[in-house]
Amino acid sequence: MTTREPVMLTIAGSDPSGGAGIQADLKTASALGIYGASVLTALTAQNTRGVTGIHPIPADFVDAQLRAVLEDLDVRAIKIGMLGDPDVIEAIGRRLAERSEIAVVLDPVMVATSGDRLIPESAVDAIRSVLVPKATVVTPNLPETRVLTSMPVENEHGFEAAGRALLGEGADHVLVKGGHLEGDEVIDVLVSAAGTQRFVHRRIASVNTHGTGCTLSAAIASRMALGDEVEEAVASARGYLQRALVGGADRRYGAGHGPVDHLVDQRRNER
Repeated sequence: MTTREPVMLTIAGSDPSGGAGIQADLKTASALGIYGASVLTALTAQNTRGVTGIHPIPADFVDAQLRAVLEDLDVRAIKIGMLGDPDVIEAIGRRLAERSEIAVVLDPVMVATSGDRLIPESAVDAIRSVLVPKATVVTPNLPETRVLTSMPVENEHGFEAAGRALLGEGADHVLVKGGHLEGDEVIDVLVSAAGTQRFVHRRIASVNTHGTGCTLSAAIASRMALGDEVEEAVASARGYLQRALVGGADRRYGAGHGPVDHLVDQRRNER
């Protein structure tokens, strides 16, 4: 008897240059051996040099996409990325409430590299109240951690306290990412009711860092769709991102900040 293949579903915006958003998520899923499906929340006009336009998808059509996928495919994990409209967030929250058996990786995209806020305060409040309580893992970087917790996290010493604040909002696990800190090492801290776990990696000297957050959260969701527990999924995903950063450091796809090498493992196997 043929069984349905497990699926990782990404709910995110589109990046036509292919380095972030659903394009990066689907590349990541394929690279890790899982079938990827997608629900679009926004179209963007962007390339390696920046974003020049955003066209949001109406909440009812986001919901229609999500309903269509969940009614047909065997979705084992969902990665949530770029959002912005509280109505979209509420629609996603209602669907997640109906399918609580599905693991949810929430990558709260809300602050640009420049430090500018990408979404209104009403959307931040909706993410915090609607999606964080349904998340198996939340993966904020430091600016996003500060927005979500209103805590002035300036170094690793504040990671655990910020993570526990988000656990208090209902998340099962919180991975506070330390890539914005200075230093030769990048330290991420996974916080749960069971304790904390540090993930330490060498900082890679590369301009090709576009989509790293998307790639990491999609990799965690992909590994969870394949059956990994959260700690295993984070460790595996962090290792994959590190290899992709190394592999992409010398590749050029545009004039600005290019993508990581999502196919790094396949390239190595072909040698």
